[in-house]
Amino acid sequence: MRKERRKKMQQEKAAVYGYVRVSSTDQNEGRQLVAMREKGVEASNIYMDKQSGKDFERTQYQRMVRKLKQGDLLYILSIDRLGRNYEEILRQWQILTKEIGVDICVIDMPLLDTRNGKDLMGTFIADLVLQILSFVAESERENIKKRQEQGIAAAKAKGVRFGRPEVAVPKEFPVIVGAWEHKQITIDEALAKSGMSQATFYRRLKEYRGMQI
Repeated sequence: MRKERRKKMQQEKAAVYGYVRVSSTDQNEGRQLVAMREKGVEASNIYMDKQSGKDFERTQYQRMVRKLKQGDLLYILSIDRLGRNYEEILRQWQILTKEIGVDICVIDMPLLDTRNGKDLMGTFIADLVLQILSFVAESERENIKKRQEQGIAAAKAKGVRFGRPEVAVPKEFPVIVGAWEHKQITIDEALAKSGMSQATFYRRLKEYRGMQI
């Protein structure tokens, strides 16, 4: 009787949370927020991060995990909103479901609802689906990264320059260098006259001297 009462009290105190993640401030979190509201998650219990899913060092995610307790329910729209690192997703799933003892419901994937199939077979199927989806999520992240690298390499091959534009060498650069070498002006004055940082000045100086050889 006491055991049933304790279990009932835990169920009454259980809270429902939602986790939302977008990879940058340019992405729209609207669809995820709508899904949370449809599940009845209170606005105060929705935690949202706007950063990459490569790891779980996210402010709002960590804040939510500290608040979660046994018996709580956590909604996420899809497994890639939780993260994109295969091993990290599996580790966090273990922490949430086994160490803390919360239930997780992945809205877009009904098989990933730990409230269902608490028996051995149900747990096995959920774990299998989780591993497959986690692997797919990380593979997609790696493919995106590879496509970006290939795109950058192709652009460079066509002469496209990345990063800050190089500072143009002023026509009077040889005069400035000569004055600096003869100690007529200081290095700070030489930098100011040439409109360069010290690193750029010395790099240009090296190129200039190479042209004189």
